Amino acid sequence: MSPARVIAMAALAFLGLSSLAGAIPMIVDPSGAAMQMPLSLLRHSPFHSFLIPGILLLLFDGVLALWVLWLAMMAKPRHGLWIVFQGCVLLVWLAVECVMLRMVIWPHYLYGAVALVLVVSGLSLRRENGHPTPAQG
Repeated sequence: MSPARVIAMAALAFLGLSSLAGAIPMIVDPSGAAMQMPLSLLRHSPFHSFLIPGILLLLFDGVLALWVLWLAMMAKPRHGLWIVFQGCVLLVWLAVECVMLRMVIWPHYLYGAVALVLVVSGLSLRRENGHPTPAQG
């Protein structure tokens, strides 16, 4: 197993499990009290509770990441492309979250690094499997 695949799988497992751990309390208690997050965090967003953000987090950074992890573990066709896609999904999530919260805090940097690791490792896996990267045309 290539180092890029191992790194991607570790990043996907971290992302998927930590997203589930964050999303479930948001869905169970949309007031944010369980996670000590005031609803005032959402004042610049279209949301009035943490329910919809929790569901989106669960689906796009939790379930999707774990599904992509399974693809990578099974070495399914195009798993490198799916890893790149998950990294891009995470980058978009972070950008939208920072805009809506109007703040950047340390977890944004951590998950930004995870997103970059996913993009780079996914592109590396695609190259290893004979697919050109965007720079190779």
